[in-house]
Amino acid sequence: MELTKAKETFIESWGQMGINWGINKTMGQIHALLLISIKPLNTDEIMNCLGISRGNVHINLIALQDWELIRKSKVGGCRKDYYDAEKDLWIAFTKIIRQRKKKELEPIIGMLAELKQLECGCAESSEFCKVIEDLHLFSIKADKALEHIVSSKSSWLIGNYLKMVR
Repeated sequence: MELTKAKETFIESWGQMGINWGINKTMGQIHALLLISIKPLNTDEIMNCLGISRGNVHINLIALQDWELIRKSKVGGCRKDYYDAEKDLWIAFTKIIRQRKKKELEPIIGMLAELKQLECGCAESSEFCKVIEDLHLFSIKADKALEHIVSSKSSWLIGNYLKMVR
């Protein structure tokens, strides 16, 4: 496979995977393009490479900056903004986990904590309360586990994972 085809395949696949991670396809494609680029790219270069509109590029660059997966910079003598991706995949992975926790897990924990206030007085409400309590405990444990992963060094986590699978 030639390099151009391999890059196209990677960008397309990363965009498709992004949908499963809770981001849109274009955001994933822009991230993939910046991830494999050897130099920072400006909006025009991203538009030309991916065949998408300036507005679409702009909106998704802002979102990627919010996720802290890309950085904006200036190139000497040029007024345009340039963007490059975080190339350390462990750092990128932990930033994705933090965003997913903030957008998905933390609101669920809050909602479940509120629902736990229900007073259980009948069989139906008792069953409801039990399920809510179990979900709340599971969510808190998942949150703590993810926080532990995020605060760990990649070498520690990979070493322990390899010990488990042996």
